[in-house]
This record gives sequence, structure tokens and C-alpha cells, in this order.
Amino acid sequence: MPSRSVPGARVVAVTGACTFLGGELLRRLEEDPRYTRVLALDVRPPALTPGGKVEFVKIDLTQPTVDSELATLLERYRVDTFVHGAFLSHPTHAAEWAHELEDVGTMHVLNACAGVEPRRLVLVSTTLVYGAHPKNPNFLTEEADLRGHRDSRFVNDKVRAEKQVQRYAREHPNVEVCVLRFAPILGPTVSNMYTRFFSRPVAPVMMGHDPLMQFVHEQDAAFALQRAVETHAVGAFNIVGKGVLPYTTVLALLGRVPVPMPQLVARQLTKLLWATQLVGSPPSFLDFLLYLCVADGAKARRDLGFSPRLSIKRTILDFLGVAPEDGATDVARAQA
Repeated sequence: MPSRSVPGARVVAVTGACTFLGGELLRRLEEDPRYTRVLALDVRPPALTPGGKVEFVKIDLTQPTVDSELATLLERYRVDTFVHGAFLSHPTHAAEWAHELEDVGTMHVLNACAGVEPRRLVLVSTTLVYGAHPKNPNFLTEEADLRGHRDSRFVNDKVRAEKQVQRYAREHPNVEVCVLRFAPILGPTVSNMYTRFFSRPVAPVMMGHDPLMQFVHEQDAAFALQRAVETHAVGAFNIVGKGVLPYTTVLALLGRVPVPMPQLVARQLTKLLWATQLVGSPPSFLDFLLYLCVADGAKARRDLGFSPRLSIKRTILDFLGVAPEDGATDVARAQA
């Protein structure tokens, strides 16, 4: 039987402990003396070497009885802050399982947090929930509608998870609820839909379209999540990098070959390649190569105390593995 934590101590539980952000958060909290215990909740142990304050607990959010398991953990360990980050970083053909993990899994988490309220709840989300739309403004604020995407369960499951958390926040005013909407994360170690897409030697370009693109460096993203855990900031926050660039400029920096295509041809080809599992991005992703989906990071700077350190160019070059020229390594070390 695990011992109970000291009253008043900081105890954090993290779902999605094996994701990039989950693993980075575990590492940072392990090194932070303000936290006495960190529960790593996932179906398999995280990469972090055991033996410190991080304790692995096997949790499967797709199981119908997981509500009571989570509630027991919250009470037993006196969990102060619950970080829910068990979300896929790239689409999958196992759409039903993904729905059970993200949408229904979030319901399980919130059911547990409703019965045993932590002081703080942090949700990991994405700017993709705004959707790529021809009427989007140049920069989307946190008050913008979560349009999602009519054909993307990958995006829409995250929209539904956010809406559940919004409802929970209204019904549980004593809990500090914080939602982080991350721009696509790039870097030398992270793996997601965008890193896979940009790793290919060629890339489609929708004829007549060249939308602005936005990323956040993996170390900036990890620092933002750490800030969300240690502060009292509530509400939704866009976590974005420094600067934006046109899509074709991004491809030029990456050294990728642009292939101009009519929209109809691109959709049919991508549909075929996705169905045969030759590419990792579904046809719905093409809308993000057509229309703007760029978020405003002013609120995070003002209320969360997060400002990105690395430019979009530096982020792209780090993703490529180009040696730092502007102190990227020093910045990452300082943020840690």
C-alpha cells in the first residue's frame, strides 16, 4: 500500500506519460524540489529512469472501470495537480480506439476529478481545434470558435475533449482549470503528424494557396507545460512559437521539393495513399495547406508568463539537425 503524501506537498499526476510532453514534464518535475511525488499514468512505463520521485502507475483510459481507479489514486496520494495529456500526436486508422482514448478517456478523467477535486487541472490540446477555414483571421485568439474539421476524427476528438473540460470548469469553480493549445511542435526529438509530413522529400502545394504556418519548438512547448503546472493561471492559452512563415518558405528552409497540385487531384491522391497506409496524414490535413490556422500567443505571455525563446527559422533548423547558431542549446538548458 503506497504511503500518503505529506499534507500541503505538491503531488502531480500525468496521463500520457509516454508522450513527448509527458516525458519532458516528468523530467522537469523530477528535478524540481517543489514537487514530492509525480505519478506517471500510462499503459507502459515512461523512458525516465525510475528511482526518484516519479512513480509509474499502469492506467488504461479506454477501460470502463478506470474512473474509480483514478479517483482512488487522487485520494490516496492527495494529488494536487492533474495533467491530462493522453492524446495522439498523429492520426491513426484505429479511429474507434482513438475515440475511446481521447473523447471517452477524457470523460473518465473528469469523472474521477469530479469526485475527488484536485486543486488544479491542466489539459494538453492543440491549435488544430480552431480548424483551417477561409474566414479565419490572421491570428486566432482563445475566444475563437473551435470549428474542428468536418472530416477529421483526429481533430474532432480533441474538440470534444476540450468542450468536456470547459463544462467541468463551469461545474467545479474550486478547481483551477487550464487548457494549453499547442501550435504544431517541431524539434530534433519529437514525433508527430507534422514531423512525419516534413520528413518526406517532397510535399504537395495546393495551387493558388500559400498559407502562413506556425510552429513551437519542442523545448518551448515543454517549458509552457511546466509553467501551466506551477502557476495559478486559468482558462485556455495558445502556446505558439516566435514568428510565422509562408508554407512554401517553410518547404524551402527544409529543402523539400514542392509539388503544385490542383485541390481535387491532391485529395484523391492523398485519399489513396492514406487508405493504403503509405502516408501518415489523411486527406483532411490538406485543408491546413489551404487556409490559415495561426494562433495569437499574447494571452499566454500576459497571464501564463510564457514567451517563446526560439524563432520559427531556428525551430525548423533544429528539426533538421542543423547545429545551433543562436544559443538554442543554452536556452533549452535555461528553461529546464
